[in-house]
Amino acid sequence: MRIYVEANYEAMSKKAAYILSSQIRLEPQSVIGLATGGTPVGMYKELVRMHKEEDLDFSEITTFNLDEYYPIAKDNPQSYYYYMMENLFNHVNIDLSRVHIPNGMAQDVAKECENYETMIRNAGRISLQVLGIGPNGHIGFNEPDAQLEPYTHLVDLDEKTIEANSRYFNSREEVPKQALSMGVKTIMSAKKLMLLASGQNKAEIIKESIMGGITPEIPASFLQLHPDVTIILDKEAASEVLPLL
Repeated sequence: MRIYVEANYEAMSKKAAYILSSQIRLEPQSVIGLATGGTPVGMYKELVRMHKEEDLDFSEITTFNLDEYYPIAKDNPQSYYYYMMENLFNHVNIDLSRVHIPNGMAQDVAKECENYETMIRNAGRISLQVLGIGPNGHIGFNEPDAQLEPYTHLVDLDEKTIEANSRYFNSREEVPKQALSMGVKTIMSAKKLMLLASGQNKAEIIKESIMGGITPEIPASFLQLHPDVTIILDKEAASEVLPLL
């Protein structure tokens, strides 16, 4: 496990973009797992800049997003499909036929999850999976539980997750109560993992996740078992682990 502590959010975002762009340049046909939420926005902004100013080429990569709210339409500004289009895909030369995001309006949820897993397998192993982390330790939308789901599944969102995500909606009541999410085994099957965290509110869970016991009550703790994990923190998110490094 490699841990980088950057001075601030901007530096953290640039470090993450540098690592992801290096993956794409070294392997132009990489399969990239992508994350949403507030933390990766700066990384996506830097990747767009790299595309426009440094000729970073997205044309041959394949992408799979971690998750999507359920139910939610693609054209809803709070959907992760909309998020990805606005923050990255609309601004780079990606082939949209190679872009995969769970269908937040799927009629048959079980079939949607099964098909998503099949598409990941058919694309080959994910080269690099980007992750954020929730205040409760979730990765993707794998919430703390006595037992974690291994594959893509429908999940009931934790109250802490609903509360944390309500800042993106007009009210807490508008936040979907469920989501489609890659499972922990799917995430852990990626060749490389890169987790980003920013802000003082992530400091304690980062410490518990990377220095505590491995438990389904903190899904991110399973990253300790992966052979190739990079964690990029700003100083605030790293404040609880810095004295121990």
